Amino acid sequence: MKTHFSLSDFDFTLPEELIAQHPAPQRNASRLLDGRASAPVDRRFTDLPALLAPGDLLVFNDTQVVKARLFGQKASGGWLELLIERVLAPHTMANDSDYEVAAHLKVSKKPQPGAVLQMDGGFTATLLGRWPNDDGPLYRLALSGDPYALMAQHGHVPLPPYITHSDSADDEQRYQTVFAKNPGAVAAPTAALHFDEAMLAQLAASGIARASVTLHVGAGTFQPVKTDNIAEHTMHFERFEVPPATQQAIAACKARGGRVVAVGTTTVRALESAAKFGPDCSDTNIFITPGFEFAVVDLLLTNFHLPKSTLMMLVSAFSGYEHIMALYRHAIAQRYRFFSYGDAMLLERTVR
Repeated sequence: MKTHFSLSDFDFTLPEELIAQHPAPQRNASRLLDGRASAPVDRRFTDLPALLAPGDLLVFNDTQVVKARLFGQKASGGWLELLIERVLAPHTMANDSDYEVAAHLKVSKKPQPGAVLQMDGGFTATLLGRWPNDDGPLYRLALSGDPYALMAQHGHVPLPPYITHSDSADDEQRYQTVFAKNPGAVAAPTAALHFDEAMLAQLAASGIARASVTLHVGAGTFQPVKTDNIAEHTMHFERFEVPPATQQAIAACKARGGRVVAVGTTTVRALESAAKFGPDCSDTNIFITPGFEFAVVDLLLTNFHLPKSTLMMLVSAFSGYEHIMALYRHAIAQRYRFFSYGDAMLLERTVR
């Protein structure tokens, strides 16, 4: 059994045509690769209720994707793009209508602090500096209006970089879970995109409990690992909350002998962060790689992930590296659809 890993260990060749560019016609119409046993089983997502048992607990991430991509111009007329990663406190050093945000800034030449950027839609963004410190990876800006209102009116859905079309009304609906309620994510918790109201009702009728965490997925989820020694990689921070009601639901599930089923890697990161660092922790950069000791999650429902990504490392930690790589080979051979709009996989935690 492999115990030492480098970045290249998590690579695989994926035919480009298997990258799903659009969602399935209906949310629950995707395929489901059952990877709990040693041999994979090809199923449909609608089989999921039969694969769970009364007393199990499904935990979802209820974050809401915001239309965080905004376009504008510098004073010179040069084009720019903002991707708002986080809404900060109201900006008190300018006027009361300004709000601070932390954002990625894509532009040919970075403007200097104090520059006023004219944004499409008629509002402005004043560059204040870097964030979270002078050498930070993001930029701190003051917007001339409420950020959430401006994003809702003028923003674009922040589709992942591997989806090649511009966002549409269909993306606005389908790149969002049916139970999303806490705005703040720039990427969807994609494993939960497969659930519709009918599926949730069926699960509840089957005696399968439900709880929620909130983890606002950041653009860093697509950040490539740049060091072959994966231990040298620094994860991005994401805001999260595991509410007391969810903590109680997990304790009750464990007490009755049920299984905690995390819907998506973001839910895993929230639950395991709270277990590791305490329930009062509100930001996490937890890096889950093979050898990690899971404390909460028993089953994981997830989509398929990018080669050499931190999420490939997470699922390998959860179900075993050799098993995961074999499942991916099977998925490619069987022409499963990959990434955010793709198919799903059900995994069981490896007992070590």
